[in-house]
Amino acid sequence: MSELTHFDEHGSSRMVDVGAKEVTHRLARAENFVVMQPETLQLILAHRVKKGDVLEVARLAGIMATKRTADLIPLCHPLGIDGVDVILTPIEPGTIRIEASVRVHGRTGVEMEALTAVTVAGLTVYDMCKAVDRGMILGPARLLEKSGGKSGHYLAQH
Repeated sequence: MSELTHFDEHGSSRMVDVGAKEVTHRLARAENFVVMQPETLQLILAHRVKKGDVLEVARLAGIMATKRTADLIPLCHPLGIDGVDVILTPIEPGTIRIEASVRVHGRTGVEMEALTAVTVAGLTVYDMCKAVDRGMILGPARLLEKSGGKSGHYLAQH
């Protein structure tokens, strides 16, 4: 395992200097799940949740969260994101799978942006449906894939 880079030689937190790194195309994909009562999923699919279209609001929340990752995670670099896709897929009888794909041409990766997208999208589903199902479970969230940069390609084992 490589050395942690967010601490200096005195143990103080620091933002890693990426100025000398090569700009490459970088991609990260992450997933998360929201498990709920089957009746809750049916309400979502029938567009009968009073707060609105749950899947579209959660998709938008995930996209917006991607752009705000550096505001939420203290040592993340602000990035000019090239593209974000957030896909919410209902899985019967009571689960929604969330996948985000984030792309950038930059000096640092977008793993945290992809993980933030799927996490905030899941939290949005919870928020919109908590009036009918407070027992929803979020997770597990995980990185599925990352590419670009000198550490190379990572693909999660299923």
